[in-house]
Amino acid sequence: MPGRLLSFVKASPSSSHKANKAQSPPTTLLPPHYSLDPPPNPNPQPQPRTRSQESLVMDAFKRHSLGARHSSKSPKVEPHRPANLNMEIESPPIVFYNSPQASTGALLSGQLKIDVVEPHMVLKSLDMRLIAIVSTKKPVAPHCPDCLAQTTELHKWEFLNAPVSLTLNHGVHSFPFSHLLPGHLPATTQGSLASLNYYLTVAAVSNTGEKITFKRDLHIKRAIYPGNEKHSIRIFPPTNLTASVTLPPVIHPIGDFPIELRLSGIVQNMPDSQTRWRLRKLNWRIEETQKFIAPACTKHASKVGGEGKGVLHEDVHVIANEEVKHGWKTDFEQGNIDVEFRAAVDPTRKPVCDMEAPTGMSVKHNLIIEMVVAEEWAPLKKLHQATPTGAARVLRTQFHIVLTERCGMGISWDEEQPPLYEDVPCSPPTYIDDYDSEGLYESRSGAATPPLQL
Repeated sequence: MPGRLLSFVKASPSSSHKANKAQSPPTTLLPPHYSLDPPPNPNPQPQPRTRSQESLVMDAFKRHSLGARHSSKSPKVEPHRPANLNMEIESPPIVFYNSPQASTGALLSGQLKIDVVEPHMVLKSLDMRLIAIVSTKKPVAPHCPDCLAQTTELHKWEFLNAPVSLTLNHGVHSFPFSHLLPGHLPATTQGSLASLNYYLTVAAVSNTGEKITFKRDLHIKRAIYPGNEKHSIRIFPPTNLTASVTLPPVIHPIGDFPIELRLSGIVQNMPDSQTRWRLRKLNWRIEETQKFIAPACTKHASKVGGEGKGVLHEDVHVIANEEVKHGWKTDFEQGNIDVEFRAAVDPTRKPVCDMEAPTGMSVKHNLIIEMVVAEEWAPLKKLHQATPTGAARVLRTQFHIVLTERCGMGISWDEEQPPLYEDVPCSPPTYIDDYDSEGLYESRSGAATPPLQL
């Protein structure tokens, strides 16, 4: 490099330097301001400190413990039970056939099973109850549990009483039970104002004082047999119009049903003209009416005027509706309008079958039909040239219908049982013991046999 002096270092010719010269790498001669090290960073970043393995393990343990503490799905530790309860229902689904006044009820049978986990267990008491719980959504006192639900015990099974104890070994033990449910009980209902549910509750107490409970819901249905069709007649004064409606005896939550309607008296003849009614539109809907009397407990009886009283709640809503604009036949000569259409309940609106309970809970259904008729005037010589008069009427009528479950192929339990002794008819006459065996043999051979002597 011109203009600069490079300084050279001369090694001394000693033996040690000669020995190390062969091992040391060749020396590079650079100017004083040059260096083999990388240049320093003008903005130095702090270097992360190395952490020991123990501190990392402790941090992970802290995070795990905090996460488990704040987690909403932490495992729940259940207390140890010496035995487990279960139940098997052997009878078919409980269905009350026919109306509450004519139903004979349904049979309930099954087996209560106790699975003993310990080597042995001593039972001091074991009982089961059939209860009915009526819950209201509009109680007299909102925060009172006695006003919210009422529990009624219908039947009780006592498998084991207090003075007698029973020792059960390890394994499953069965206790059969049966009961005839009376037919007047209302069916299980889930309404908008209140609900009625049935449960089987089991309580077992060991000699050490441990109590084991079990609860199972019992769904009860009611199916009314279909009978003859219902015929109803409605008159609409001040006109001469009369509606004759044919309805099925019962309807079901799923499936449609036919409705036949005949509107008569639509023509009124005058000396030189004719006045008649023409059907323009027809609407139908099914209304569900739910009623419930919310009772008050003894603490809040003063709010409703005394014990044994309650607050009446009513809810009316539509579970099916449709508008019919065409499809009827008009006969002005006979003076009739015939309409046939099919109606169905909308299952998405959660319909509830008809029921009535002594607690004040009831569900009923009505079919409402509305017809819009317009008046026309026409001369007798030119009946086809009818002129609207501008008068119109809305004819409204309603019919009570019964919504029930389908009975299918099921029959009542009393029709399934074998005949009793007094139901067996008289037997045929006994056979004659005295007969001629030789004559019988000859008759089979083709010979004549003498007549039997009676």
